[in-house]
Amino acid sequence: MNDIAAARARLSPDEVARYRAEGYVIPRWCLAPAKLAFLRAALDRLLADNPTIRPEKLISAHIRKGPENTRGNDAFLEFAHDRDLLDIVEQVLGPDIILWGCQVFCKPAGDGMEVPMHQDGRYWPIRPLATCTAWIAIDDSRPENGCMRVIPGSHRQGHVYEHRKDTRPDLALDLVLEDGQLDPAAARDVELEAGQFSLHDVYLVHGSNRNRSTKRRAGVAIRYMPATSRFDRTLLQRQTRNEGYVVDFTTRPIWLVRGRDRAGNDFRVGKG
Repeated sequence: MNDIAAARARLSPDEVARYRAEGYVIPRWCLAPAKLAFLRAALDRLLADNPTIRPEKLISAHIRKGPENTRGNDAFLEFAHDRDLLDIVEQVLGPDIILWGCQVFCKPAGDGMEVPMHQDGRYWPIRPLATCTAWIAIDDSRPENGCMRVIPGSHRQGHVYEHRKDTRPDLALDLVLEDGQLDPAAARDVELEAGQFSLHDVYLVHGSNRNRSTKRRAGVAIRYMPATSRFDRTLLQRQTRNEGYVVDFTTRPIWLVRGRDRAGNDFRVGKG
């Protein structure tokens, strides 16, 4: 892994093609050990600063004090500006890139929560709907500790499938893909070593099983959108669940991290 991390951060033509065809890819390139150590230290601080929040629900980890209860830290914001990571995201998203989200999914050993099968686009106020998520493994992510699972090709029609509400307390999200629309047997495990990452499309159906193993599974999902789309804070209002899961897009700050804004986005909100 060290030699790969030292090389230039690029997707091969085959990797780009795989992302287009299947909706996700695990790049050959991975994080250098120093960057992985940086993220691990950031995660340790985040967990210590948020003892009352389930570690699967650390929304806006890159914002020090946002509207969503998480007390974030600047290390995640710094990492989201990483040149190598942006070089790779640019290959699938284009040259004009906005950072709009960062969530930590940390499943504790023994009682890590399930993430039901869903599409990210069902939740987000972006029009036209477009996002590439970089999911960086801080720990090894395997089937036994609840790695991400995807249905390859489920993004191809650019269609948001029907979802239903499910408020079971052991779920990390409350919208679940309705049965009968896709074959669950087609799901594939996305296994990552610590320091590896995957990219996935906003329309890709994915989720993850519970973690009942003796090993933690932690990763950070960094959300990028093309600056040809608009982050429209009027589309979705504040969503709150009984167990304290809060999403508030009305004051969510966003950052232009590369290129130019081409859709009239407001980069002042939430930064005052």
